[in-house]
Amino acid sequence: MQLLDIGTYFTSEHATASMPTVGSTLDDDAIRALHSYPTDLDRPWIRTNFVASIDGSVTANGKSAGLGTPADARLFGILRELCDAVLVGAGTARAENYGGVSLSDEATARRVEGGLAPIPTIVVVTASGSIDADSRLITDTDVKPVVVTTTAADGSKVAALRSAGATVIEVSGESVSTADIVATLTDLGFHRILCEGGPGLFGQLVSDGAADELCLTVSPMLVAGEAGRIAHAGHASDTPMQRTHVLGDTDGTLLTRWVRQR
Repeated sequence: MQLLDIGTYFTSEHATASMPTVGSTLDDDAIRALHSYPTDLDRPWIRTNFVASIDGSVTANGKSAGLGTPADARLFGILRELCDAVLVGAGTARAENYGGVSLSDEATARRVEGGLAPIPTIVVVTASGSIDADSRLITDTDVKPVVVTTTAADGSKVAALRSAGATVIEVSGESVSTADIVATLTDLGFHRILCEGGPGLFGQLVSDGAADELCLTVSPMLVAGEAGRIAHAGHASDTPMQRTHVLGDTDGTLLTRWVRQR
């Protein structure tokens, strides 16, 4: 991947002498450095990662994987390597047939050397508790997931998830609020968060001012159809963002990173 642009976020107080120059070709170490989390975090920093087509579609043939490119897959793995936890809504976990996070031995070693757990934990948000205890999310993983649900959820589903080894956290009421999510992540000691959607969860985080940054891949495709956007909410919520950088691949893929203005 090639660095096409450095935004104002890095040309001000965040710039460093080792910052790659525009036009340089980046190896994985350079990409990790460009996507490093802020240091000395005292609260969860929620980074969201999405891929969309040129015309704004969040899926192709019903799945975001249909928009994937080699550059997007490369960044996807790096972002997972850098986080404490992967936050995802239950609908996305079901649609994309989620299993646990899988990393190479080299990536695991880098995490441990950097003070992280060997494998990030997947944290699933589901008000109804509708996660199949026999799904890959539970059975195909080295680290059992955390399921954040409500006291109104189906008790038999909650019991089945606990019996299968998942950590189930029930919050009061019939919905899981952003405050509930942040409190859960804080209690678990997870500060470097990678949210992988879906659009409803991302829209909720944006509306509540909890989306700290967005890594958006623009796939070199036109899709049309009726697919939605990367964020859905009941009302608009203007959130000014600062561009940190734009990376480009030879196939036309653009990888952008945006951080919320403070």
